[in-house]
Amino acid sequence: MPHTDPSGAERTAAAIAARLAAPGAPFAVEDGVYVEGPRTLREFVEATWAHGDRSFLVSEDGVLSYREFFDAACGLARRFVDAHGLRPGDRAVVAMRNHPEWQIAFWAAQLAGLVAVPLNAWWTEEEFSYALDDCAPRILLVDGERVARVERWAREHRVPGIVFHPELADGPEPEPADGSRGGLQNGSRGGLQDGSRGGLPDGFRAYVPDTDPHLGPPPVDVLPEHDATIIYTSGTTGRPKGAVATHLAQAGAAMNPRYYAAASALGRGNIPGQGPAPVSLTTFPFFHVAAFTSFYSVMATGGSLVLMRKWDAATALELIRRHGVTHYAGVPTTALSLLDLAERLGDPLPSLTMLNTGGAAAPPEIVARLTAAYGERVEPRNGYGLTETCGGVLANFGAEYRAYPRSVGRPTPATEVRVDRPDADGVGELWLRGQSLVRGYWGDERATREAFTEDGWFRTGDLAQVRDGRVTVVDRLKDMVIRGGENVYCVEVEAVLHDHPDVLDVAVLGVPHPSLGEEVAAVLRLREGAVVTVEELRAHVGARLAAFKVPAHLHVREEELPRNATGKILKRELRDRIGRISSV
Repeated sequence: MPHTDPSGAERTAAAIAARLAAPGAPFAVEDGVYVEGPRTLREFVEATWAHGDRSFLVSEDGVLSYREFFDAACGLARRFVDAHGLRPGDRAVVAMRNHPEWQIAFWAAQLAGLVAVPLNAWWTEEEFSYALDDCAPRILLVDGERVARVERWAREHRVPGIVFHPELADGPEPEPADGSRGGLQNGSRGGLQDGSRGGLPDGFRAYVPDTDPHLGPPPVDVLPEHDATIIYTSGTTGRPKGAVATHLAQAGAAMNPRYYAAASALGRGNIPGQGPAPVSLTTFPFFHVAAFTSFYSVMATGGSLVLMRKWDAATALELIRRHGVTHYAGVPTTALSLLDLAERLGDPLPSLTMLNTGGAAAPPEIVARLTAAYGERVEPRNGYGLTETCGGVLANFGAEYRAYPRSVGRPTPATEVRVDRPDADGVGELWLRGQSLVRGYWGDERATREAFTEDGWFRTGDLAQVRDGRVTVVDRLKDMVIRGGENVYCVEVEAVLHDHPDVLDVAVLGVPHPSLGEEVAAVLRLREGAVVTVEELRAHVGARLAAFKVPAHLHVREEELPRNATGKILKRELRDRIGRISSV
C-alpha cells in the first residue's frame, strides 16, 4: 500500500541524508567536494576495469563486457595520442546515436586527457557547424548518419574524422529479417590503423578497434582542474552555449547518483551496495546530461546498460523481459507510453524495481499510476538537473515522492540550494552551488558573468520554493519550451520564422501536451497579401533547425501581437487566447 504519512516519509528522508553525509560517512563533503569520491573521469573509468567480464553495453550489436569496453577505449585513446598527435585540452567531438561506440569514444577522450564535446545527434548541418566553429575540435567521432552533416565543416577546417558504423553513411541500416547484426568485433591485436576510407569522404576513416589488453591508456596527466567536457545548451539569446565542466565537476556528478542509490536502499530497509547490480534500460540520448546521471550510476556498480537505437514502447517491453531490466530511465513521455502499453497487455514487469524520469517535469500521475499498478515494488524517482550542473543534483524517490509528487526532491550533499528574493509564498529564483557545477561557458565571459555570481552561485532561471528541505519548481523564468525532455528556446525558432519573407511578426510559446509535457506553438502576423501555407512554414523551420523544434501548431492573427509598455510580447495572454486564433 502507498505511504499515507507525509511527515513520516519526510523525517525518514532527512534522517537518511544526514546519516550518509555525516563526517566519516561515504558521502561526507569537505570544502564542497566529496571526500571519498574520484577526482577525475579518468580515475572513475579506470576503476570499471575491475568489473571484468560483467556485461556493460547490451545492444542489437551484441554484448560488450567491461573489460572489452575498457580495452577498446584505451586503444582508441592511444590512437588519439600516437597517430593523431592530440594532446590534453584538445577538443574531441562525439556525435552519434546510442551505439556502444559512443561510450568507447567518450571514455577514450577522457583517458587521453581530451575535452569530450558530445553534440546533439538530431541537429541539422547548420546547427552542427555553429557548435564546431565555437569549440574548434581537432577530431570528429561520428556515426555514419552524421557524416554528411559535418563533412563540409571538416573539409574546410582540415579536421579528421573517425566514423563508427560507416554502413549508415548512406542512410539508416536496413533491419535484417532475422534481427541479427554484425557484432562489435575485437579485431587483431595491437598496431591497428584506422580503417580504409572506402566510400567515406576525404579525411574520414572507418573505426577499427584496437583492443590490446596489455598496453592500457596513454601516459598523459589528467588533473582535477582540467576541462573534461563541453556540453552545449541554448541560452536566452537562442544560440547554443558550451557549458564547460572540469574533471572535478564531472567526478562530483558521478558521485551524485551513487548517493541517491544509497539513500534509496536505506529508505527501503536494505544495505547499500548489496544485491545484484542494476540492469538499466536507459532511453535518454547519451549526449543529454540526464543520460550521464544514468550511466554514471550503472558504471559505478558494474551494472548493465541496455541500449535502444530508437524509442518504441513494444520494443522496450520486450527488452525488459529479455534482459531482466531492473531500472528504467527516460523522459516522462516514454515512461508514460511504457506504462500505457504494459497496462493494456497486462504485463506485470516482474523484473522492474525502479522507474526514473528526468529531462522534463514529471506529471504527478506517473507516481499514482505506478503505485496503483505495482504497489511499492517499483520505486518511482524523478529529479532536477541542468547542463550546467552536469546532470541531476536534486532527486525525489520512494515514500517521499509518493507523498510529495510535485516536488523535485532534496539536493545531494555536495549541492547547496538557495531561493533568491522569495515572495510571500517563498517563491523565487532557484540558485545552486556545488561540486558538479560547470566553470562557465566556452569563450563567452559575458554569459558566464550573467549566469554565475562571484561567489559561485548559478542562477537557474527557474522559480522554486523550498519547504523542509524539499525543492519544488513552480515555473520558469527562461523563455523555453521543454518538449519530451528536449529544450526548445523560443527566440531561436522565432528568429528562423522571422527570416521568412511572408512573416511580419511572431511569438513562439509552449502549449500543454498530455504525454510530451509541452509542444511548440507559433502565433504569427503575416504580411499583406501573403499566401504561405502551414507546410511551407514548417518546412522553412525544419530546413534550419532540428525536427523537435518545428512548431506543431501554427496560428495566424490579423491584429498586432499583444505587448506590454516595454514592447515585450505578452505570451501568457497569447497562451490563454490561442484557442480563439484561427489556423493558417
